[in-house]
Amino acid sequence: MITLPPPTWPERVLHAGFRRVLWVMRRTDRLGFRQLFNPLLREPIAGLVQWIMNLRRRDEGFQLAEERTLPKEQASLDSIVESFASYMRQNYRAGEYQRGGNTKTHGILRAEFIVRDDVPEHMRHGVFAAPRTYQAWVRFSGPGPDMPADIDDVGFVSCSIKLMGVEGPKLMEDEHETQDFISVSTPTFVTPDIHANARLQVHTLRDTPVFYFFTTGFSHFLDFVMQGLWNETQTSPLEAQYWSCTPYLLGPDQAMMYSVKPKSSKRSWIPGLPFWTHRNYLRQAMVRTLADGDVEMDFMIQVQTDPHRMPIEDAGVRWPQSLSPFVPVATLRLPSQDFDTEARERFAHNLAYHPWHALAEHRPLGNQNRARRRMYWELRRLRQTMNATPHIEPKAEDPVV
Repeated sequence: MITLPPPTWPERVLHAGFRRVLWVMRRTDRLGFRQLFNPLLREPIAGLVQWIMNLRRRDEGFQLAEERTLPKEQASLDSIVESFASYMRQNYRAGEYQRGGNTKTHGILRAEFIVRDDVPEHMRHGVFAAPRTYQAWVRFSGPGPDMPADIDDVGFVSCSIKLMGVEGPKLMEDEHETQDFISVSTPTFVTPDIHANARLQVHTLRDTPVFYFFTTGFSHFLDFVMQGLWNETQTSPLEAQYWSCTPYLLGPDQAMMYSVKPKSSKRSWIPGLPFWTHRNYLRQAMVRTLADGDVEMDFMIQVQTDPHRMPIEDAGVRWPQSLSPFVPVATLRLPSQDFDTEARERFAHNLAYHPWHALAEHRPLGNQNRARRRMYWELRRLRQTMNATPHIEPKAEDPVV
């Protein structure tokens, strides 16, 4: 495992200062700043950052959908797993273990995943091969590894979709009829590869995560800028757009990214802003929305067309939509429902989302996804063992919780 000395007194003071800045930002950026900044400046700044990133990269002659194992990949994976496991052991008691990442559940929702009948021919692979409606469970969650009040997190939400009744052999044997899609509310991943990820997790365990971006090289500072452009005070998990950030197969020799985007452009006001918000206001926002009616989101696919500018092994590079736009291939329908119950929470706690719960046609690609296969498995096993809870694979025909 990568090790760092304990934080010094000046480092603790600096990090406390950064947290105070974040505290102020989370309570003020919805008072007008983001409404002006996002439509005017976010994309131009992101374009400049990505131009600099690509200027610093060299063309290594990859083919479409080609993977290449990084040197010392296993050592970095070992460090990541140990960092997450150490955090969980230090912060949770037996019976109360939470997920190592995407920790706080804002809600687990039953859903329908409706594959469209106009999917382009070259995208008709796996679950998108033909029009069909899958029953699904969707988990909206916060970043982790802890569970602060919503207004005090880093401005990040995630969306995990578990389709049920999916026929065909799967890449993992613990679930036989599911296909999972995992996405977050930033278009690029927080680290470009697992070597960088290993360092970030050590800083997180050390309680100095922001120092990772400022002490490990200019390229990681650029990652920090990309994250900051999209990490903002969230209004509702149902009002954010999500991206896979890492690539997946779409049939043989074809790679994709995917995104989940609300059909509505509505943005809710946050009750109590700036100083008296509810600890779980994101859950409350979903409760109000789904009490009023159904919510629909587009599930979209972007196909890799340029192996250098749309890399498989660098999750910090955003695939340009100018080369390949996102195409809607399915509708995620969230029917009106009462999900804010103890039974639903227990159900959510026993579920496990994993990118390798997948058909071979949607095999995860790249070093971050290769790491996730073992990382998600071991951390799930640790959590469920310490909580003495069984792993469950939900079925489409099961009674609704």
